[in-house]
Amino acid sequence: MTNTPKKSVVQVHFDKHNVTLAYYNDQFDLQVGDMVYVEGRMSGLLGRVTEVSYSFKIKLSDYKKVISLVDTSAKGQFFMAGSHFVTFDREALPKSKAITWFKSPENDEEEFVTGSEGETFTLDNLKGFVISPEIAERGHEYYVGCKVRYLCLDGNKGYAIVEGTRAYEVDFEYQDGEISGLVCDCFCGYNCKHEFAAMLQLRETLRLITKHYENEYKQNDYFVAIAKGTLFLFAIYEKETGTLAL
Repeated sequence: MTNTPKKSVVQVHFDKHNVTLAYYNDQFDLQVGDMVYVEGRMSGLLGRVTEVSYSFKIKLSDYKKVISLVDTSAKGQFFMAGSHFVTFDREALPKSKAITWFKSPENDEEEFVTGSEGETFTLDNLKGFVISPEIAERGHEYYVGCKVRYLCLDGNKGYAIVEGTRAYEVDFEYQDGEISGLVCDCFCGYNCKHEFAAMLQLRETLRLITKHYENEYKQNDYFVAIAKGTLFLFAIYEKETGTLAL
């Protein structure tokens, strides 16, 4: 997304706390409806711009700044698949864009490492997924509640965003019906509800793709599934321009 910097004071509403606060902006040409991240006590929370003022005189030390403008565009062909839309277009909604809908950009100096015990199980028979009944029940509630906001399978590399108290990232490998390398950044020392919810959503989505869109999937060996409400909230809601074909 290309933006011409235009100094402004903007009102930003944060749904999580139902509060609207003022911020200084000198990095982006902001419009009402834009999704942003800011510095200060609301750091890391997604906010929506509700008002933009270009006539102002402020003391900079009294204001925190807008630090990131979220690219909420989604272009390409999407197909209905239960609670989600699916697309087989690699450019429509890559995970590098989708994660910014839920998390502020990472600090370039932060380093992450991943470890996995090598546990494998069959997706069609999740009884092989070692998890307590209580956690499995919570994971099922997440799945039914459409908390798996985003799911991507690129070849045998899988990725999901599961929304709980925050957005959790789940990584896994899928090949010939088997799951391996399943990890979640909630840093639990055991299999978690976010992983279980992601597996339930993966199983459902693959079933619907096999039934309705097998040829489209085979062409690219790739799909993205995005919760219908999530796509509407970010890519459609309050947009003043654009087209939608059904």
